[in-house]
Amino acid sequence: MSDWVAGLLAIAIGGVFCYQGYIAMRIVIAIWGALVGFALGASIGADDGGILANALSWTLAVLLALVFAAIAYLYYAVSIALAMGSIGFTLGASLLVAFGVSWNWLIVLAGLALGIALAIVAIVGDLPSILLIVLSAMAGASAIVAGLMLLTGQLDSEQITRTAAITDELNDEWYWYVIWAIAAGTGLVTQIVSGERRAADMRAAWAQA
Repeated sequence: MSDWVAGLLAIAIGGVFCYQGYIAMRIVIAIWGALVGFALGASIGADDGGILANALSWTLAVLLALVFAAIAYLYYAVSIALAMGSIGFTLGASLLVAFGVSWNWLIVLAGLALGIALAIVAIVGDLPSILLIVLSAMAGASAIVAGLMLLTGQLDSEQITRTAAITDELNDEWYWYVIWAIAAGTGLVTQIVSGERRAADMRAAWAQA
């Protein structure tokens, strides 16, 4: 049951972020913040039964999802730091996993480093909004693939936190890379075609959302 819930959430929110990440920036970043908070709370409350296997895990997941979503919606700096930080972590970790790295500590450090770097650059530099389009499409595609792997039983909620299991699955089933590329590519095109304020910087676009 927890695998289905996690999988459906990942696909739904990943899809919104992949295809509408820039167009509906303020709402989508709040949703992404909710996903980050949900995942964090579920992990903190997990026991030997796994993620979302007890009341504490569910309670913390929902509580932190609401807190992260509210903060992300209300404050630009926090929302961009949260969005770009989580995107950077997702992409950094996904890149190392794609290259067959199975050392958890190295993947976590690389993800954190890229996440922090993107968050700082985004806040300080007021980068062109095309950056958010590209990164949101890629990160959303990663979330979609993770959700599909959970729904199809290729991974479970316990394995999703173990990069060695993900690496083995990706190495055995190359088509996951194809699915990711298709999702990221179509998400990028959809956002570019639909966007009307691509030239605006990220701070201005967020304020107008």
